[in-house]
Parts: sequence; structure tokens; C-alpha cells
Amino acid sequence: MWQALRDELHPQGLELVTVGLDTLGAEGCRRFMEAAEPTHPALIDQYHLLARTLGVINIPSAVWIDEQGMIVRPAEPAPAPPRDKPQSAPTELPPGMPDRIVGMMTEAAKIPSDPQTYHDALRDWVDKGAQSGFAMSPEQVIARSRPRDEHVALGHAHFELASALELEGHHDAAIRHFRRAHELVPDSWTFRRQAWSLEPGPEGPLQRFWQGPADDDPASWPYEGDWLGDVRKVGAENYNEPFKP
Repeated sequence: MWQALRDELHPQGLELVTVGLDTLGAEGCRRFMEAAEPTHPALIDQYHLLARTLGVINIPSAVWIDEQGMIVRPAEPAPAPPRDKPQSAPTELPPGMPDRIVGMMTEAAKIPSDPQTYHDALRDWVDKGAQSGFAMSPEQVIARSRPRDEHVALGHAHFELASALELEGHHDAAIRHFRRAHELVPDSWTFRRQAWSLEPGPEGPLQRFWQGPADDDPASWPYEGDWLGDVRKVGAENYNEPFKP
């Protein structure tokens, strides 16, 4: 879907750059990138430096940058482009689906999304540039951006250290620093989801999507939260910030 959007708007001057935030690098992102077959730049950020620099706290998010390299909209939720023919939601899930995955899919379906409004705004900006009502001034961008105090800075340092330890094979040590990053930057879903995805789940294609304690051994889970529990706690309606023109 993103590739189709890029193909549509590239003749008008838009370039799309996708960035996968994944400590495992190509090992974690490769199959998704290969399946998408992008013709635009597709990068991998193992240490979430993009999140640190641009204030990304959840995915998918996007930042609008003009031809002069100025940010005209800071990081915000970016739903995938709407489909020409909306798919109807399945009335039932495949038999044998684990209860946890059923619960996650149920909560994910409750997360509000308005792709039409977002992509109408994007097309307006591509068409009108600085004259678009959706392009912000530098002062507006700063006001909309998330503050970065010493706690956030320290949290990012712990996260980068955790990622380095994980890549060197020191998983237990990485967990300690991931936990500290979660404490210092509690609004970052990217920090939490990254750590959760590195914990072993059931063997098979659902392993990295499990992101929570094993059904038969919940005491072994090393984190205070998990995706399903945390989304239920905050409410799926609060998982993403709404688009604010």
C-alpha cells in the first residue's frame, strides 16, 4: 500500500523513505521488506536513532519534511493508505488460534484509525507545498513536538545500551536496561514493543508477535507489562494519538 502511494505521488515530487525500527536489523525486517518490494529507500534502524532524533513513540508514524530539509509536521501516527475496496473483517478467526493472539487481534481492531483524513491531508501538502493548511511553521512544529528532558535522554541511552548488549548476545543484561528505558520513557510503545518482541514466544510464525508471557509459565516474563495487558489498561482508543490538522 505504501509503495502504491509512493508510485502515485512521486511524479509530484514526493519521496517516501521507510525505516524499520528493529534491534535485530535485517534478521528482523528483511522478510517484510522483501515482501513489499520497495522502489523507494527502505532503511533499518537497529538502535532506534530515528525515534530519539524525531520523537517517534509508536509505529507506524511519519514525519513530513519539505524540499529544504525542514520538518513541516513532526512525528505523528500515520495509518496505511485506505484501500480502494475496503476488506470486510472476518467474522471468525482460524480455528486453533491461541487465546492471546485472539485477544491481541480483538484489541487491535478497536484502535481508532482514519486513513482517509490523513492521506487527504498528505495529498494536499504534496499539491500545495508551503501553502497547504496542513504544513506547519517552525514554531508550530516545535510546539507540537514532544519535550526531551533529562529523563527522556537517559531513557534513550539505556535503550541504545540494551540494543548493543542484545546484539552482542548478552540478553539478560539487555533486559535490565530495556526495563530502565521503559521506566524513563513510559509513553514509548516502540521501546516496549521492541523489548517484548525479543522474548521467546511459541515456536512458529507468531513468535515475535506474542509480546507477552507464555501461557504455561507467566512467572518467567521479565517485564512489568506486555502488549495485550498494557493496551487493555490504557484502552485501545488511547493507543495512538488522533490526527490533529
